[in-house]
Amino acid sequence: MNTHPYVRAYMAGIVVPTIALVLILCVFIVARLVYQVPVPIERALVFPMALAPNLFGLWNMLYLRLQRGSYIPIGFHGALLPFLVVSMGFLVATSLGFLAATRGGLVWFQAILVPYPYFAVGFTVVLIGYYLVWKYFVNFFNELQGIA
Repeated sequence: MNTHPYVRAYMAGIVVPTIALVLILCVFIVARLVYQVPVPIERALVFPMALAPNLFGLWNMLYLRLQRGSYIPIGFHGALLPFLVVSMGFLVATSLGFLAATRGGLVWFQAILVPYPYFAVGFTVVLIGYYLVWKYFVNFFNELQGIA
């Protein structure tokens, strides 16, 4: 099947974040409605739900395009995506006032302080997670679509 490889790459790329976001939404709803955690769901999830699947799909299309010229391992390619996501998220969150960078760390919603060392450790964990997700899950769906 050689027809529409980029559409198939997009579809293979959106599967993992779509499933993950549904699970995260369930956790947010339970936390908000059952445990009365004062986290504004609509503020925290609009950006990821709108962009994450699309970014994964577009990033997978870019991976397919880059495979024609040179070989980049899919895990490494996926591990580069958090740099784009974090940069975009930081820009949007600071522009809208959800995030403030202070001397002590990042302040979310004027209530939650995340010290910079915690952010660095979290970002490293995210990089490893993205590497593994792309290496095993997205690559599996690429193979399933016949584009790997």
